Amino acid sequence: MDVDTITMTTKILVLYFSRDGSTAEMANHIARGINSVDGAEAILRTVPDISAVCEKVADTIPTKGAIYATLDDLKQCDGLALGSPTHFGNMASPLKYFIDNSTAAWFSGALIGKPACVFTSTGSLHGGQESTLLSMMLPLLHHGMVLLGIPYTEHALRETTSGGTPYGASHFAVESLGLTEHEKTLCQALGSRLAKTALLLKQT
Repeated sequence: MDVDTITMTTKILVLYFSRDGSTAEMANHIARGINSVDGAEAILRTVPDISAVCEKVADTIPTKGAIYATLDDLKQCDGLALGSPTHFGNMASPLKYFIDNSTAAWFSGALIGKPACVFTSTGSLHGGQESTLLSMMLPLLHHGMVLLGIPYTEHALRETTSGGTPYGASHFAVESLGLTEHEKTLCQALGSRLAKTALLLKQT
């Protein structure tokens, strides 16, 4: 591998919050889709939980899973996949707290023109998957990002009887069951599409 190839590696940030593991599982499949594209690399990051009464002091490194994201991770990425469980039809507060504190990236314009996608998991089939995905798109639009969904050329989007929307990947969490094959396929397809778009935009 030559120096130009090394320096041209496209870094895609997969940033998520997951309390029960479903969103983390989706993040891993999106990362798999990203890593399937030559020249792209998935960077998995999560955010700490927050307290309802005061700012929670978290350990520097989580006990399991991805490490915590920093503002530099956000500024330096070439693309972003943002994931959250559905909380009353909206993104979870720990993820929103992180995004709400990304003003420095907004002032610098660090994310303008970079591609982004969103994904979510919910405990009921009509528990607000699409409204949650739309809620996560709003701050990304303010950051000037280019939003990607899932086109209907992905057969799994037409065939799924669980999660999956044109707005982004989704999962219907049924007790201890993991992602369905359709949900896995759509997560990986979304990750691949994000990586390919980031590569194209980086070359312009």
